[in-house]
Amino acid sequence: MADSGVRHLEELRAAIAACRICRDNPARGDEHRLPHDPRPVAVISDSARILIAGQAPGLRVHESGLPFNDASGDRLRQWLAVDRPTFYNPKKFAIVPMGFCFPGYDRHGSDLPPRRECAPLWRQRVMDAMPQIELVLAIGHYAQRWHLGPDCPASMTETVQNWQRYVMRNSGPAVLPLPHPSWRNTGWLRRNPWFETDLLPFLRARVALLIA
Repeated sequence: MADSGVRHLEELRAAIAACRICRDNPARGDEHRLPHDPRPVAVISDSARILIAGQAPGLRVHESGLPFNDASGDRLRQWLAVDRPTFYNPKKFAIVPMGFCFPGYDRHGSDLPPRRECAPLWRQRVMDAMPQIELVLAIGHYAQRWHLGPDCPASMTETVQNWQRYVMRNSGPAVLPLPHPSWRNTGWLRRNPWFETDLLPFLRARVALLIA
């Protein structure tokens, strides 16, 4: 049974790595196809108890193939109180964004949202393949809406403010909503000091317990 589970994960990883749906069959028509070659980035694990559910890779991650290999990743690791080797140990953390490929930039130079093709095709299959996950860190509103479902408020701030409500739910793995660790959210962090004083101590304690 264990060998069968490992084979299933390997097949799933290979299928994700080979996925080109956003280039070859874009959800919004050919004019909205991914303008560069896809490079799916996801870390699926059969033993990690924590899933980091982000939005989509940025350009630096697209180039390196390493998730959160940027300043946002540095801030996220500081939030979690873990070093890079621990963070990138697939026995400790699964890292699966809502969109596997870098979506490109909008006309203002900001990252576009996760591609629409990805989550409907892959998300439930990935979650079903990792039944051992006990904590989902839902980073940003796209991940929060999927993992919290109809219970997710329209506002990211309201969602994160209600983190205790979601992390204590009895159905499925606990979901802890987080803002994106991008430098663009530095102002948000200053305006919401409760994030550092209340949420981060809980986050660090729970992470330490689950990766021990």
